[in-house]
Amino acid sequence: MKKGQWNAITDIPGVQVGHLTLEEDIGEGNVVCTGITAVLPHGGNLFEEKVPAASFVLNGFGKSVGLIQVDELGLVESPIMLTNTFSVAQVLQGTLMYMLEQNPMIGDSTSSLNIVVGECNDSYLNSMREMRVGPHHAIEAIGKAKTGPMKQGAVGAGKGMICYEMKGGIGSSSRIVTNQNHEFTIGVLTLTNFGKASECKINDWLQQNGYAQYEAQLPVQADVEKPDGSVIIIVGTNAPVNERQLERFAKRAAIGLGRTGTTVHNGSGDIIIAFSNGYTIPHQSTTLTENHALLRDDHPMMNQLFQAVVEATEEAIYQSLLHAETTTGRNGREIKHCELVSQQ
Repeated sequence: MKKGQWNAITDIPGVQVGHLTLEEDIGEGNVVCTGITAVLPHGGNLFEEKVPAASFVLNGFGKSVGLIQVDELGLVESPIMLTNTFSVAQVLQGTLMYMLEQNPMIGDSTSSLNIVVGECNDSYLNSMREMRVGPHHAIEAIGKAKTGPMKQGAVGAGKGMICYEMKGGIGSSSRIVTNQNHEFTIGVLTLTNFGKASECKINDWLQQNGYAQYEAQLPVQADVEKPDGSVIIIVGTNAPVNERQLERFAKRAAIGLGRTGTTVHNGSGDIIIAFSNGYTIPHQSTTLTENHALLRDDHPMMNQLFQAVVEATEEAIYQSLLHAETTTGRNGREIKHCELVSQQ
């Protein structure tokens, strides 16, 4: 399907992405190799103008926060934050501080706030026990968020991540869906930290997508002793869909994940969050009802959007590999990037 201008989640009008990357040798074999990635569904006040959202947990070996309320109310009202497993609390606090600064009513004239944070375990490369991510880093990541082309690979929350035993991290892709006079964008951002090299189907994808002259050199021996890993997938769109339909999108993202080869290991936290900024829901209103024009489930465009989610998810995972660079972390451990070798 047709890709957006940047082939990234930021092709969705209004969506912004920001990274804060931490990399430092702190001695005695310890290395800070981690970060934060912030995804803002739109550039306005996310608490005042919430977006419909849903989540789907493919495998629940994860420590994310905020998903219970997302599934109960079908709304996201904060930036969606990504980081490492031991930094969820700090990122939650920093994002809370940012939102409180923006919204004096929270905790005063209105009750509370639901912040969404997803995580993956980067402890093979990152000295995660040192917990060098602080609340101020979350505020910095949000402050760096912007539209347009975005950095991918070993950046932000992806700095210390490993995918299919190669350097992984942040990946993104987009697809444009057109039907008659209507056009909508599907964008996907992934934080990849999962899989065995023997499962990876990137060479099949290269063959099928116009890169047959290249072959990825995959690791031939499973010598990385690390946890099974995780993946966080964020699906965004500007199509006018509700939280039930967004859950259907999230489930289709799992198909895109499966296309890359993973069998979803026991210890892998595979979590998908989907949102739409096609319309917003005001925090305060005097009206009794909410009225929004929604895409019909049985319209042909729905199947096109499903296909777009699958394609963009698959490619976003591969883009995390193709953009990442070889990284050295704690105790001198090195994870090599995915090298493409010309076959001509």
